[in-house]
Amino acid sequence: MFFLYQILITILLIFSPLIIFFRILKKKEDKKRYKEKFCFPSKKRINGNLIWFHGSSVGELLSILPLVQELEKNKSINQILITTSTLSSAQIFKKFNFKKTIHQFFPIDSIFFSYKFLNYWKPIIAIFVESEIWPSIFKVLSEKNIPLKLLNARITKNTFKKWKRIKKFSNTVFKNISIAYPQNKETSNYLKKLNVTKIKKIGNLKFVNNKQDSLNKLNRNLLKNFKDRKVWCASSTHPGEEIICSNVHKNLKKKYKNLLTIIIPRHIHRTNEIANQIKDLNLNVVLHSSKPKKLDNTDIYLVDTYGETKKFYQSSDIVFMGKSILGKGGQNPLEPINLGSTVLYGPNVGNFKDTYKLLNKLKIAYKVNGVKSLTQSINKLITKPNNKKKYLEIAKIGKKILNETKDEINSLFNNEIKKT
Repeated sequence: MFFLYQILITILLIFSPLIIFFRILKKKEDKKRYKEKFCFPSKKRINGNLIWFHGSSVGELLSILPLVQELEKNKSINQILITTSTLSSAQIFKKFNFKKTIHQFFPIDSIFFSYKFLNYWKPIIAIFVESEIWPSIFKVLSEKNIPLKLLNARITKNTFKKWKRIKKFSNTVFKNISIAYPQNKETSNYLKKLNVTKIKKIGNLKFVNNKQDSLNKLNRNLLKNFKDRKVWCASSTHPGEEIICSNVHKNLKKKYKNLLTIIIPRHIHRTNEIANQIKDLNLNVVLHSSKPKKLDNTDIYLVDTYGETKKFYQSSDIVFMGKSILGKGGQNPLEPINLGSTVLYGPNVGNFKDTYKLLNKLKIAYKVNGVKSLTQSINKLITKPNNKKKYLEIAKIGKKILNETKDEINSLFNNEIKKT
């Protein structure tokens, strides 16, 4: 099976120049840094001990940044390498100031690139985040005796079923994980069945409030415009959900003349398509990138930039999380929760069952099914100030998880240093 996997990767490599070209045209790839995916690094590996983190995209990156900030204090760590696979995550990384930490794109998962990558970076330990499972790099890490940790691990029911179909292959892949830290009970059970022998529960890193990420506020002019309006936000929306939210706006506008709806699509390359759909509903839409001075006649404020989501959460006490009505799995609700917003979500949130169970118990998240129930929920909440005391419990949980994870990683890293 591993041989077949390598054949598929080789076929991908043959067509990769064409794939990269089209991704650059669609602004999904960095036209200069794409070479990093072929193991041509743009940053230097400095002398000393290096720890490597890998997460797929924006969510994984943001979840580990508070931990990385803490690990930079460890004098035994000379350099921290973070790899991700998406352009959006690379753009967000630029907004942070680190002393020891650098970013590179994750290499294509071939045996050749895996050896080349590890021979250059030589990490003391490798930490993969959430559901990032890559057979080739896992195999080479094992051969080189580099401990592999799966942090904030997340295995969904569908992912588990796919791996179980290729049981022998999955066993050889997952046995390379020296220890896994699941973010929920479901993942813990699946990891046991997938041949992971050492599992330790600490908690979900997404409970941790990334303070540095929320320090920057919107410019004064925009904040002034928002202050005079009743504002709610729809975040990480997927196709079709923007129309639902726009129709909710039309319903609520009959009662609240000064209503402003902020929509932050998950993928901003869809901006023009979304803007046209909103205009077809006879609503006025303004793009964030246009840097408007006034929003007097604006219905929908469409955010078409990366890395500013939390700024808008600070301006809204109500946030609808997308990929939950028309999508599958949902998106992380803890970012707006950490900033004191009440979260509304659809029925399809299988990826965050445990999280929503707690948020529902604290009465800071509510389920909706479509235009009617979303309209009703916002109508109830929009004139009701949030009880900030409810959010203290989340802050305590996040702080505990961060401290325990930091201590765990520092301990593992220092133990490996002693061996060398």
